Amino acid sequence: MRRYIYDSLDSELISELRGDGRATISHLAERLKVSRATIQNRLDRLISNGAILGFTIRVHETLDQETVKALMMIEISGHSTSKVIRKLRGIPELVKLHTTNGAWDLIAEINTPTLSEFDEVLRQVREVEGILNSETSVLLSSF
Repeated sequence: MRRYIYDSLDSELISELRGDGRATISHLAERLKVSRATIQNRLDRLISNGAILGFTIRVHETLDQETVKALMMIEISGHSTSKVIRKLRGIPELVKLHTTNGAWDLIAEINTPTLSEFDEVLRQVREVEGILNSETSVLLSSF
């Protein structure tokens, strides 16, 4: 990400897009009380400097009930964290990776449509060179 000083308008724009990634430029301009050109320029800048990596949808929870969601805690050997992260980023079902302190080096958020695909993701992760140990917890309910 390029060096760029973010201001309150950038933060508000990102917040609006988190709420509705499909909001129109006109709607965003109206909500933030600035011109359409200002929104377009800010949006272009946030995308080009890497602050916004992409746009996505949020699915209504009733459509998402069958998705298998889990957190996998991962222990990495020695100084191979960067190499392991590069490998793990190639597994699309790992929707987020987090470094952490404590007993585990990484936490991976996993989303798969079926248990068999979930099992396959666990196998793929465990085969990554540099991973010593892992522990996975399936998320049963969210509140």
